[in-house]
Amino acid sequence: MKYFFLSEGWTIGRVWASEGLWQITAWRRQPDIQRMNICLLEEGEVMWLYRVEDAVITVEVKPITSPQTGVSSQAIGQVILRRLMSAEQVIERLETASARCQLQSLESVVQ
Repeated sequence: MKYFFLSEGWTIGRVWASEGLWQITAWRRQPDIQRMNICLLEEGEVMWLYRVEDAVITVEVKPITSPQTGVSSQAIGQVILRRLMSAEQVIERLETASARCQLQSLESVVQ
């Protein structure tokens, strides 16, 4: 598995595998990307931890657009994440940050 942190208010766009842009018809499924119940608080910004399958090598992220205007409140249009993190790198990052764990069910931790 690979990991990345994503600021609250941002969403995942396109996804790439080693063969190129993720094609749902070729893979016959969406890429496995899951938001974990762990976030970092950094200077008032909430950054959620996401887990992705090993086949994913690059993820495009972008601000969520406002439904009323269709325009994002962020100055940045999109960002391409090319260096996804290993589990060890995530643990190192959590050790140096103010982390918060939000559990929705104890079963997700005990499994």
